[in-house]
Amino acid sequence: MLNERLKDSTYLIRRDVWKLKLFVGECRVYDSAGRFCFLADQKGWGAKRDLRLYTDEDKQDEVMAITSKQLLGFSAAYDVTDTTTGEKVGALRRRGLKSMVRDEWAIMNAEDVEIGTIKEDNAVLALLRRFLTNLIPQKYEAEVDGSTVCTLRQNLNPFALKLTVDFSPDEYTKALDRRLGLAAAVLLCAVEGRER
Repeated sequence: MLNERLKDSTYLIRRDVWKLKLFVGECRVYDSAGRFCFLADQKGWGAKRDLRLYTDEDKQDEVMAITSKQLLGFSAAYDVTDTTTGEKVGALRRRGLKSMVRDEWAIMNAEDVEIGTIKEDNAVLALLRRFLTNLIPQKYEAEVDGSTVCTLRQNLNPFALKLTVDFSPDEYTKALDRRLGLAAAVLLCAVEGRER
């Protein structure tokens, strides 16, 4: 069921601003045709982030977990697990000091070896976003082995956080596991929701 929903090349992640909880609200993931694919939500409360993805609105069919390895922090690392198989897909680690000016994340494989990065588009625009206005949409680029595998672009909307995830640069090489790419996008929405 999980792999069937990860065959599209473009997804939209949406979180309504009015439905915020402490830290993060529910995010919904839609495919390019606008069909519902996943619901992401924080499981329980605590100092460690624990996000879960479900294929249904009732949160009965869990398919993925994104869990922090330590207490929340500026350089937090998150394991991504396919809960249908119990397989660790990989991990994502925020690069603390670098992220003060421009968001940067390390993409790691299942053995926690770094295989790529996710970076905010431009340092000047990043500074403007952080200190002057949040009206400039964020854009990220994910690279594996020096090649772009995914782009993530925030759509400007005052009522909802929307993030378009485009895997088409990786259509043929499949260098990035889609589960890990989608987890990164959901995590970026969660972090963005906490920081704004």
